[in-house]
Amino acid sequence: MIIYFVRHASAGQHVPSPKKDEKRPLDADGIEQCGFVGRALAAMNAQPEVIISSPLKRATQTASLIGNELGYEGKLQLEPALRPDAAFPDFRRMLEKCSRYEAVMVVGHNPSITEFLARIMVKPGSEALIDFKKGAVARVETVRHAARLNWFFTPKMARAIHAAATTAAEKSQPKTSRK
Repeated sequence: MIIYFVRHASAGQHVPSPKKDEKRPLDADGIEQCGFVGRALAAMNAQPEVIISSPLKRATQTASLIGNELGYEGKLQLEPALRPDAAFPDFRRMLEKCSRYEAVMVVGHNPSITEFLARIMVKPGSEALIDFKKGAVARVETVRHAARLNWFFTPKMARAIHAAATTAAEKSQPKTSRK
């Protein structure tokens, strides 16, 4: 199974009230990040069969915006196992329910999404340190009980790649004369 791990994009400052924080939306930077990340994933031919998100607003917005860029037509699934305080065994059970899919995208929060990515990558008793920035994406391929990180990028990297591709496309435009 291919798993695309996505941390929700920028959503401003944490709100002290847990109820209000659950409803905190993406900010303007977060919305822009989703566009760059979604277009980068589309260019890399990422095709998740299902997108599963934490039920918190900033995660569902991230999942929806990236899904739109990918042309995803399925229904967004909400899963408590992707909440910020979720436990790894719950995440594992969620993945087991998705075993019929070849490619799954999961959208969550720190600290849980970083922990899940690290724990799926390393053997028990080992540790992986991952700087999982807001809006970042990791592609992991799992086979039985082994996992391989294929690639990882941040929104800043996606933006730079998009800018370079746009500049290259403009330079390759044929010059025409006005005679």
